[in-house]
Amino acid sequence: MKPLQSNPCTFPLNITSRLAGPFRYGCWLALFICLAVGTASAHTQSSAYLMIQASPTGVSGQWDLALRDLEDAVGLDANDDGVITWSELRDRKAAVCAYALSRLHIEGDGKPGTLVVRELLVDNHSDGAYAVLRFDVEGLGRPTGLGINYQALFDIDPKHRGLLRLENGGQTTVGVFSPETPDQQFDLGAPSHTPFFTFVEQGIWHIWSGYDHILFLLSLLLPGVLRRKDGHWEPVPAARPAFMNILKIVTAFTLAHSITLSLATLGVVHLPVRLVESSIAATVVIAALNNVYPFFAERGWMVAFGFGLLHGFGFANALADLGLHTGQMAATLFGFNLGVEIGQLTIVAVFMPLALSVRHLMFYQRFVLRAGSVAIMVIASTWLAERVLDVKWLPF
Repeated sequence: MKPLQSNPCTFPLNITSRLAGPFRYGCWLALFICLAVGTASAHTQSSAYLMIQASPTGVSGQWDLALRDLEDAVGLDANDDGVITWSELRDRKAAVCAYALSRLHIEGDGKPGTLVVRELLVDNHSDGAYAVLRFDVEGLGRPTGLGINYQALFDIDPKHRGLLRLENGGQTTVGVFSPETPDQQFDLGAPSHTPFFTFVEQGIWHIWSGYDHILFLLSLLLPGVLRRKDGHWEPVPAARPAFMNILKIVTAFTLAHSITLSLATLGVVHLPVRLVESSIAATVVIAALNNVYPFFAERGWMVAFGFGLLHGFGFANALADLGLHTGQMAATLFGFNLGVEIGQLTIVAVFMPLALSVRHLMFYQRFVLRAGSVAIMVIASTWLAERVLDVKWLPF
């Protein structure tokens, strides 16, 4: 971690034939999807890290906010060259502190505290450079309970999450702030605990808000109610084999996702974020392409498992950066994975009855499967180019 007053380093900033018919309709469908979600945030998985320490001498903290988020909130890149320099960040120190202090309020035993920033530093997390605000909370004394109101960035990015680690007398409590849960209360006299259902909710939200995960899952589910015969797709004769096929796909994806999420979060395996995100986009392209030109035949569950291993890295970096000890990490991982499973099963519960009811129609086989898969390929190919080149074209 480096102080602002020295070093001229800069930080990169992410600114924002047989196939002819399906491809044409697929491109239009892809355009419609882009327009439909045009209000989505310009980058995904926005996270900030809030560490609060309560001790006999008072309450202090550290708040790590991504430079890319602060650029959206207060503007840091003065010359719009896509790079934030130490000089630019230093010049906007007052604006950064003013924004942060207006979005975080801490009270002790019902009495509001006053946040005073002591230092503004810079550190690197797994997904880029972060501004680090170290602060004291004055006027609280030695409270027995803390109330925290967190409002940063929710108006800019509804998918933003504030990840909390509260240290108190050698015990650690974790929490997650979201637009639905901006206010949280903590009893400093109670034993530390991991909010299990909070991370179940985050697992559900991770699937529902992760467009790449959703499109990958849909790419695998679309042919789930069909079978290959004589080089063509045809509807399965009964619902049971379709159900068993989809069950194998979802189970394989969940198992693989859980394995690498656990290994990465526990620090056993680590891959660069840019490589992970690019690889996830590539898996979506390949899974969708397989529906148009089947080269995995009907082994969808094998594709789900193999590519699901890569998807497991998608959320691991945020959990690892919380710095939880083993017992808390185990409960957090279990809760998060349970949430992922619930989120996936919800998508399946919506998809399967609809797909089963129309699987006999040529509309499903030609338009939904083929054109839908082409649309997914177009979107995922754009993601892949964005992530490899570090540019931004799509609004989500």
